[in-house]
Amino acid sequence: MNVKRLYGSVCLGILTMGVCAWAVTPWFTFTINLTQSLPGTLYLIHRGGAFKKGNLIAYRWHGGATYPAGVMFIKRVVGMPGESVRRAGATFWVNDQRIGEAKPQSRAGIPLAPAPAGVIPAGEYFVATPHPDSLDSRYALAGNVKRSEIIGRAYAVF
Repeated sequence: MNVKRLYGSVCLGILTMGVCAWAVTPWFTFTINLTQSLPGTLYLIHRGGAFKKGNLIAYRWHGGATYPAGVMFIKRVVGMPGESVRRAGATFWVNDQRIGEAKPQSRAGIPLAPAPAGVIPAGEYFVATPHPDSLDSRYALAGNVKRSEIIGRAYAVF
């Protein structure tokens, strides 16, 4: 195979991959995890679609703490609309499932108030990860995630 033919094949392959990537962007996107809250570095986000308790979801952060508005967060859905969130001191449960402890402040020293207990309202989801430093629905600052903030379901690539 000559050099021109090899060069043409490589260019055609790159162009084909670019067109395919552009074609699927209405349905998929990628994000990089920069925290230790979840294992994995690269996540595929399936925009829209259905999800259920236990799934990872990606959503836009409303802003606060050390994160600006619009940053993409990935958390696990641990509470669905209509389920009960219970709190005893700093420990949270959704129904009978222990979620974890709420810390009094973030690693950056920002005070964190625990979220209130109660029934998860329609169109909202209680999200968390098992990592002790996860900024999630255990905190009033984060609260429940509204359906309108959810980008889609997240899948760890590696």
